[in-house]
Amino acid sequence: MRSVPDFSIEINCGKKIIAGLDEAGRGPLCGPVVAGAVIFLKYDFDDMPLISDSKQMSEKQRDLAYDWITNNPDVDWAVAQCSPAEIDELNILWASMTAMKRAVDLLKEKPEYCLVDGNKMPKDLVGEAVVKGDAKSLSIAAASIIAKVTRDRLMKELAQKYPEYAWDKNAGYPTLEHLRAIEKYGVNEHYRKTFGPVKKILENS
Repeated sequence: MRSVPDFSIEINCGKKIIAGLDEAGRGPLCGPVVAGAVIFLKYDFDDMPLISDSKQMSEKQRDLAYDWITNNPDVDWAVAQCSPAEIDELNILWASMTAMKRAVDLLKEKPEYCLVDGNKMPKDLVGEAVVKGDAKSLSIAAASIIAKVTRDRLMKELAQKYPEYAWDKNAGYPTLEHLRAIEKYGVNEHYRKTFGPVKKILENS
């Protein structure tokens, strides 16, 4: 049975201003990694739409949740990213951590405690890492939606400039069609050159 996130972790951690953090785009071969940060300024809402692990939601459900989160006066949110060049320099794990820290720095409220999806905490942030956190904490789930919707929209915008790679359909993930497109059309500045399939294509070109 699928777990439904709630505010239990937030309520029980003994802090008042708590930010949920999550990222989108660790696996793709191109585009930035994007992090979302969300603080719920209250925990009782009558009109909250479905907010869950963004990967388990449809695009329409994510868009509805995104609009609700970003237009709600009782929700503080921010989004930030690390570029492909930064990913190549830092590696994808620490680029993700850096994007999360940047997102926290953009929040209007200064969180006392951060709940991070996964098993690692960004440097200089106080809080805890929560494995499968987007299925347990509504703050993390909301951050996952902000990150994924932002990144998906960004990849669709880039796809208009580079339609041959079909980023609007594959979001930069290494599908067979995408790999064939890279071999045919080459590697541009949006690719992560340290990622295996891209590195291999560059070495063979």
